[in-house]
Amino acid sequence: MSIKLIAIDIDGTLVDPEFKITPEVKAAITEAREKGVKIVLCTGRPLPGVQRYIQELELDKDDDFVITYNGSLVLSTSTNEVLVSHTLDYSDFVKINALADKFNVHTHGIDNEAIYTANKDISIFTTRESFITTMPIRYRSLAELPEDKLFTKIMFIDNAELLEQMIPEIPASFHEDYVIVRSEPHFLEVLNKDAGKASALVELAALLKIDAEDIMAIGDNENDLTMIEYAGVGVAMGNAVDKVKEAADFVTKSNAESGVAFAIRAYI
Repeated sequence: MSIKLIAIDIDGTLVDPEFKITPEVKAAITEAREKGVKIVLCTGRPLPGVQRYIQELELDKDDDFVITYNGSLVLSTSTNEVLVSHTLDYSDFVKINALADKFNVHTHGIDNEAIYTANKDISIFTTRESFITTMPIRYRSLAELPEDKLFTKIMFIDNAELLEQMIPEIPASFHEDYVIVRSEPHFLEVLNKDAGKASALVELAALLKIDAEDIMAIGDNENDLTMIEYAGVGVAMGNAVDKVKEAADFVTKSNAESGVAFAIRAYI
């Protein structure tokens, strides 16, 4: 086994609890790149929420790529050329909002420009997402939203207790029509059926002619589970949820302890 690509989640993984890349993590990533290892950020965040980390790590060269929106969008960081795109449409937004209303849960949808919500009482978690990703919030009733609008992902967003009550009650048809992943305690994300971090990694690896056994994937939450299972070396952060730790080949230190650097140096 020779690791040729490392896919790294951002929140809870690459960045510490203050959303910063520690000097140790930055140094380990630089060392890996100098040895010819490709680094791909693989995140649930929209593209604007990733740009500062791409720039800080200088992952903007001709052969650099990023996976965003939990695998719904894969693109070149130097040219913004889209390699993979799996979207949802207006009818999906309406359907997902109807289910959210049934359980009194907030929702929003995200495209490449903004966060859209049909909830007049905007959720605190939508404002948090806006702050983290630097994307504006646009309130639009369903009647005001253009019917040709496409979304890269749509999210149920609310208190963890409300989501936990709703999750077992989600109809089987939803699971057949969409990929549904929990990325944080208060985020339940709905994606195109062909999306997902593992799916995006499979498509990118095929383009780069890299085998799964030569990929390391590092993450902490349930939306990282598929890529950790797919990669030749699946790494769970010390702060990861139990499901991820159980699926991983290796458990590293927490994001507060530069766990990404520890994992890289253990294998590269």
